[in-house]
Amino acid sequence: MGKLDLTVDIGGIKLKNPVMTASGTFGYAEEFKNLIDLNKLGAIIAKGLSLEPSYGNPPPRIVETPCGMLNAIGLENIGFEAFVKKKIPFLKTLDTPVFTNIYGQRVDEYAKLASRIDTVEEIAGIEINISCPNVKAGGIAFGVNPDLAFNVVQSVRKETSKPLMVKLSPNVTDVTVIAEAVEQAGADSVSLINTITGMAIDIDSRRSRLANITGGLSGPAIKPVALRMVWQVAQKIKIPVIGIGGIMTAEDAIEFLIAGASAVQVGTANFVNPASSIEIIGGIETFLLKKGVESIKDIIGTFVC
Repeated sequence: MGKLDLTVDIGGIKLKNPVMTASGTFGYAEEFKNLIDLNKLGAIIAKGLSLEPSYGNPPPRIVETPCGMLNAIGLENIGFEAFVKKKIPFLKTLDTPVFTNIYGQRVDEYAKLASRIDTVEEIAGIEINISCPNVKAGGIAFGVNPDLAFNVVQSVRKETSKPLMVKLSPNVTDVTVIAEAVEQAGADSVSLINTITGMAIDIDSRRSRLANITGGLSGPAIKPVALRMVWQVAQKIKIPVIGIGGIMTAEDAIEFLIAGASAVQVGTANFVNPASSIEIIGGIETFLLKKGVESIKDIIGTFVC
């Protein structure tokens, strides 16, 4: 058996392996530099970024659940200018592609931010978060309406030549409709799923355990839902699919690959074990060796109905 080939192509970006870190769970990567070898990762998705700094939601913003966590951080971030000045100097030293996750409350905000990121050569690609409320449409999230999703992606596509990954919301009736819309708008790949809306109540005070009342549920609890959605989307579109949702082990990641994902993102697991992504890469290698498979591509999309 020859050398294992773990490489995958995501929208024109060649990754050394299919394991990425999910936005919002890995900071700006520098926070993990003394914990793991960042150059062993397939890709890093930096913390969500907006044009201007955002303080996010008031605390409490995180609640642990029996099988994961609820978060209502509110996309707190330092804004584009500070990101370029303070974070890019470290990120450019890495031998790992870095995507930046972007969001806005209006289509023009997404477009303007994409235009600025297009000039930052150290950023390999953009992940578009369309789970944000559109203030011009009464607060409806861009990602729950195919027309709104199309408009956002199309506006960003016009402003950058960088590969675009669109992060899909699970809080929809049919996620494949949204996936097809963003593919038509110019997306190079899609990532799914984002968190599922949930809440938790303090029975003594009878109030929400989150200041925001509701938050996004992530972790092992959502894995079956995420796996099902990834499988559905992979059958409907031609661009690569990146699986997210409750991936804690190599076995979890391999399930997503078999379901049709070309790569995966590790999120909540980073809070439990900072080395989880590296361990998952090693576990995938062990699996391929055990099965006598030389290329990761030979297991992608091999689910048998």
